[in-house]
Amino acid sequence: MPKAFDYVKRTKKILAVIFIVWLALVFIAPATLPSGSVDNLDGSAGNMDNMDVISEMNPLAAVMYILGDANCHQMASNSLYINGNEMPFCIRDTGIFIGLVIGSLISLLAAPRFKWIVLAVLILPILIDGGAQMVSDYVSFNQLRLVTGVLCGIGVTYFLGYLAESAVKK
Repeated sequence: MPKAFDYVKRTKKILAVIFIVWLALVFIAPATLPSGSVDNLDGSAGNMDNMDVISEMNPLAAVMYILGDANCHQMASNSLYINGNEMPFCIRDTGIFIGLVIGSLISLLAAPRFKWIVLAVLILPILIDGGAQMVSDYVSFNQLRLVTGVLCGIGVTYFLGYLAESAVKK
């Protein structure tokens, strides 16, 4: 096997480890806090809406919740709870993180042949579901948010694997 392909395989392994650690931290953070101490973080992505709550957290949880606060709306109704605490990211974002783990493991173990139609099938559901919510009165439900997030995460790693392998082939 050429060195370039070894590099791609090693890079995929590193990404898989990063995604697994990230997902673990997303789930661990609320478990490290007193039960029921984090709720109703409703805000908007791109704004730091919850620093008053975050400032009382342990360092690990604070980092995760700061990242969630900066990048996610954190609507309580669209979030999972662990230890009675709202998670740092909404269910759709959590689904994306789960999908990144699943997709990176698939890419490592199977290295599926890339097809644009497969990428479209993986990415379009989140675009349709999330897009419809943005432009209409449509309200999605959490199970669909989770599924579309997982599919999107798998799609992202599917595409990243394709990019890495096609860069090596050139």
